[in-house]
Amino acid sequence: MKILGIGSRINHASYGFGVVTNVTAKHYWVTFQKDGLETLDLDEEFEVIEACEDDVDTVSFYDVEKSLREILERFSDVTQIVPLADKYKNGTMVLKPADSNLSVKEIPINTFWHKIVMLRDRLRVMEQKINSSDLDDQAKVDLQQYITRIYGSLTTFNVLFASKEQQFKGSGK
Repeated sequence: MKILGIGSRINHASYGFGVVTNVTAKHYWVTFQKDGLETLDLDEEFEVIEACEDDVDTVSFYDVEKSLREILERFSDVTQIVPLADKYKNGTMVLKPADSNLSVKEIPINTFWHKIVMLRDRLRVMEQKINSSDLDDQAKVDLQQYITRIYGSLTTFNVLFASKEQQFKGSGK
């Protein structure tokens, strides 16, 4: 039995026309026109419309989608959704001056939170751009140390994060 490669086109009795988008040791992942993604056993019966070699240098749809998502997250200004800790949702930050003649300032915590998340995401983009730049290694290390110190300065706001994995992390010194 010859294994089909990614990009092979088939016609299945139940699912209709489809394209092989991934191949594993036991299955084909096939995207069908009507039913979407289905897995088929390698020895399952179907008509091969056009076969691609299994050793062709191709990638699966999953790999393309994963790579695209990583690139967009790394190099865009699109911010990911970062949940605010439940106890602070819809809360208010109160800034009270020491001088009682001055007025108190209240800021919706959701507005403040949005600014913190944008700051964090833009720091990450800057970090990636520095790492992929043409700067010499020493300049990259120097700039990376500044970014690490900035993250460390922002750890005060970690109390606002719902998820520990998304918090700011400094150098840990």
